[in-house]
Amino acid sequence: MNSLRAPRVRSVLDRLHAAADLDEDRPSPWPSGRDFAGSPAQERADLLAGVYMPISASGGDLLYSLVRAARPERVVEFGTSFGISTLYLAAAVADNGAGHVVTTELSEVKVAAARANLAEAGLHEAVTVLAGDALATLADVPGPIGLLLLDGWKDLCLPVLRLLEDRLAPGALVVADDVSFPSMAPYLEYVRDPATGYVSVEFPVGDGMEISCRA
Repeated sequence: MNSLRAPRVRSVLDRLHAAADLDEDRPSPWPSGRDFAGSPAQERADLLAGVYMPISASGGDLLYSLVRAARPERVVEFGTSFGISTLYLAAAVADNGAGHVVTTELSEVKVAAARANLAEAGLHEAVTVLAGDALATLADVPGPIGLLLLDGWKDLCLPVLRLLEDRLAPGALVVADDVSFPSMAPYLEYVRDPATGYVSVEFPVGDGMEISCRA
């Protein structure tokens, strides 16, 4: 069974990917001259509440395959946005017949949209969407975490990983998106350091995905 081929799921994914593609031709709503990296995460989330910032379709297929193969009991996602990546994760968990996705998003607009998209696709029962700052919402998420997706603000990917590290299952997969961004350099330096206990490799999908195994 592959829920990604189900008409109900496919129609939502196709609609969201098409809407996200339109962002490529629109000017950024971020104010010119304002420092992005130095601005608070909540301010960034509010100003970019209408921007999709999605995972690529090929990246989504890769996520689906990883979850189907690893069969994690718990999947955690940092950075829900409109729920595109969440749909791929939820479809895989549903097709496995076991497991659950916990995802977190700072923008209230996107939280509402993601919940609606998951419900429209019929995958909402496989997902818990947490609203708020990931460093707070994920603080009490229980382990073991079998797969962690880091796709929120890039400067927070490493802090979120460190927050959840002691709850990662042996052999857990950690997937980070957009690793070609310069702001991902500290994260990559960490997971590629053998002393931190990961085996890590970059996959050439979208803007690059780093897949790290907690060895």
